Order: sequence, then structure tokens, then C-alpha cells
Amino acid sequence: MPYRIVIAAVTLVGALSACSQSPTGAAIHDPYEATNRKVHDFNVALDSALLRPAGQVANAVPSEITGRVTNFASNLSLPGKIVNGVLQANVEGVATNTLRLVLNTTIGFGGLFDPAGAIGLYEQDTDFGETLAVWGVGEGAYVELPGFGPSTERDAVGTMVDLFFNPLSGVLTPQELRYSNGAKVADRIIMRGNYGSTVDSVLYESADSYAQTRLLYLQNRRYQLGTTLETDYMDPYADDPYADPYFDPYEDQ
Repeated sequence: MPYRIVIAAVTLVGALSACSQSPTGAAIHDPYEATNRKVHDFNVALDSALLRPAGQVANAVPSEITGRVTNFASNLSLPGKIVNGVLQANVEGVATNTLRLVLNTTIGFGGLFDPAGAIGLYEQDTDFGETLAVWGVGEGAYVELPGFGPSTERDAVGTMVDLFFNPLSGVLTPQELRYSNGAKVADRIIMRGNYGSTVDSVLYESADSYAQTRLLYLQNRRYQLGTTLETDYMDPYADDPYADPYFDPYEDQ
């Protein structure tokens, strides 16, 4: 990864986090709530108009087809995960993802099949947001991104770096890159279909879908990164992000 991108990203997220320190004892830091709720309304409308119906169509397609698309998209994401693993000094993750990339690209016919998974070699998921967390950058305030959904200031920067920096850009032709991006979009639609009832329950059946989305994202992300003690709050459900999905720290305020 070009060092300028890394330095710019760290500087930006550091500045943002410094400007939005979580108040002592606050499990959720959301100073941009008014704006976030408007973005959330936009995302729900986008989901209702496009993602939800497309996911329902994808869910009706045989898994023999959608599975190949998901495998292909997953394989395309591995170079970025390998780079982030290197930046995190995660030797095991780098080795696992590199072996998966080699096996699935060759024996798996370009990633359409998953022979690596068949022998117990599973993807080590990571992203630049996690890289920033490993480097000690705080999560900052909660934000919701148009089209991308819930995030934090740290993860928003990570998303932008992962989006605009593609290790394959110097290897694939422009046409192949378009196929790559198309596969990623298709995979997102397929995932929306796979988790349709769960997403629907949060977005369309919750009393406050914004608060519910925010809570679930923060709990799951902190649990995933193992960074629940990086700030001065104590999350009562940090050990189990699904212990009480309807708990809201703002309820008694």
C-alpha cells in the first residue's frame, strides 16, 4: 500500500477521533445523530427500493449459482486482506489468506470453487479499519455512511481506503476490474437475500430502526475487534453481542 495513503488515513482518523472523544461512561458516542438519522432514512429507502427486492430475487436462485458468485467475490477480496494482515503483523492470517488465494485461484478455477475451505483453510477476514485499531487508533464517533450503512469514524476511513486501494488494480485489465466490481455488488445482493429476515426485522420491524442498527453494529464490531476496553466505557453486552439485541443505553436518559 502506498505510504502516502496510509499516512493520510491515519492522520485523518486521528484528527476526527480527537475531535469526538466519547464522554466518560458512555457506551455509545453519537454526536452526529441528527445527520446520521437522515442518512439512515436514505439507506432504508435504498434498501426498500433496490437491495431488498434484488436480494429476494437472488435468494430464489439456486445456491449452485449464487455460491459460485460468492466464492469468486471472496477470492477477489483476498489480496486486500493479505495486505491488511501484513500491516497488522498477523503472520497466521497472511499465510492462511495467501494459501487460500493460491489454491482457489488455481485448483478452484479463478475462485469459483473453494477447495481451500474443503480442507479446513478458511478466510481470515480483516479490513483497514481493523488495521487502524491494531495500530491503536480509537473508534471515534458513530457515523452512518450513505450506501454503506453503520460505521465509526475509524471504520469510515478504513472503508474508503479499502474501497479506493485495490491491490489488483495493477494486475487486472480495466474490463476485468469491472467484472470484479460487479461480482462484489452481486455478492452484497446475495448476502442481503441470505439474511433477509434478520435485516428486515431490524430495518422494518423495530420501534427505532436507527437505534437498533447502531447498537448491533457497535456491539458486533467491538466484539469482532476485541477492542471493547479501548475507551472509558463499559459495554454491558460486550462478551455476547446477541445477549439482548433490544437493549438501548439511551432508554433511561
